[in-house]
Amino acid sequence: MPIDQAWLDQVQEEVIEPDRPIIDPHHHLWDYPGSRYLLDELLSDMGSGHNVVATVFVECGAMYRADGPEHLKPVGETEFVNGVAAMSASGTYGAARACAGIVGLADLNLGSRVGEVLDAHMRAAPDRFRGIRHVAAHDDSPDVRVAHTKPFRHMLADATFREGFAELQKRDMSFEAWVYHPQIREVTELARAFPDTVIIADHFLGPLGIGPYEGKRDEIFEQWKLDFAELARCENVVAKLGGLNMAVNGFGWHKRDKPPTARELVAATGDWYVHAIDCFGPGRCMFESNFPVDKLSVSYPVLWNAFKLIAAAYTEAERDALFHDTAKRVYRLDLPD
Repeated sequence: MPIDQAWLDQVQEEVIEPDRPIIDPHHHLWDYPGSRYLLDELLSDMGSGHNVVATVFVECGAMYRADGPEHLKPVGETEFVNGVAAMSASGTYGAARACAGIVGLADLNLGSRVGEVLDAHMRAAPDRFRGIRHVAAHDDSPDVRVAHTKPFRHMLADATFREGFAELQKRDMSFEAWVYHPQIREVTELARAFPDTVIIADHFLGPLGIGPYEGKRDEIFEQWKLDFAELARCENVVAKLGGLNMAVNGFGWHKRDKPPTARELVAATGDWYVHAIDCFGPGRCMFESNFPVDKLSVSYPVLWNAFKLIAAAYTEAERDALFHDTAKRVYRLDLPD
């Protein structure tokens, strides 16, 4: 669905704490028919009022190689993003460092053979490549979108997948977990099986609000709280806080005559953030934009205003962690002082 900038522009807010340094640890870049989000569009959002000093790119199936072995085609995405990162690092486009960290895709269902793909990613971006996201989000309902990786049921427990997963630790790579909320326990089991591999839980691990899950938010929230708290007991897991404004989450912001304000976002979703921070602690949490996916529902400045409203209850050091320090540490970002 294309982004309607005129619709988003209906809500204008004064930026809260405009000087606070932010690392946005989750965004995408792509150029699809009718949907373009490249460096220009990213810089426009980054420069819309908040002090975004760096970002982390996360795979989205863009710019794969057209030729060569199938399993190596996703390396094209890393080659492309590393070029964008080099453009940003030149300083030509300002002081912020876009794509200072890169997370790519490798098919872990290759088992130990995936090592070839991981090494190719590292060669393509030796100073920026940090880990893999192999999406495992799966639901039996036809109303829930099938991910681009076409995951199968219980993929995270599959022996061959785990054989591939074991290759990450050998290269000090992290794993981004993206599942739907009924699968959270599968992520917990994976984290316990690989305690020395950093696992980053994306988007609250996908609370669904469409199809068979529509109208069941309170029930889902209560179970999610239990599952997320159990996941937090795994010290190798870090939580990304964001990505709740997708159509799949069922809040329906994109269907309204006007987009939500920051305070409306907090009223609807704030309890999810507070529970996650309570469970993991600010030192294992980081706010994320998930742009341009969440841009279907909310503008960049309003979204980060919502995060700042949520963070207002925490200490200065805790806010530093949520907006900047956790992301810098987890992704080992080499940023200018």
